[in-house]
Amino acid sequence: MTDSNKRPLAVFDLDNTLADTAHRQHFLERQPRDWDGFFAAAPADPPLPQGIALVLEHAAECEVVYLTGRPERCRQDTLDWLSEQGLPEGRVYMRRDNDRRPARRTKLETLRRLDRTRDVRVLVDDDELVCVDAEQAGFTVVRARWTAPSAALKNAQEREGRT
Repeated sequence: MTDSNKRPLAVFDLDNTLADTAHRQHFLERQPRDWDGFFAAAPADPPLPQGIALVLEHAAECEVVYLTGRPERCRQDTLDWLSEQGLPEGRVYMRRDNDRRPARRTKLETLRRLDRTRDVRVLVDDDELVCVDAEQAGFTVVRARWTAPSAALKNAQEREGRT
């Protein structure tokens, strides 16, 4: 049962939705993939203006929540990055460090948990499989299509459960 006395939630992904990961894709294009390097470079991600604008637009009516496939060990870097961009404070849901399930499973699980007590107004994400599963579950989705798709990142999200 949702709590109608609280503002609805607007849920935002980070990588390639709010943060441009293009400069760190090279860490995923080698074998073995350099996950430590990939995540260590995240604080230098440039903001994506379209995503930032959507967060600020939704913040007028919604509580903003961040839902990322980044591992929990990246929490402080992530919080610092969000603050540096001037984004609204909000809960940040991250993947457990040892959780290797596909992003579409972990994110949908979190969305359903949030939806039990709050109205989830929108999910904004770049991962097509996350978007399809969320829509099939009844959520309103905005596809973040303002960056070039990365095959390496898609593989990481779906097959390796890394982001």
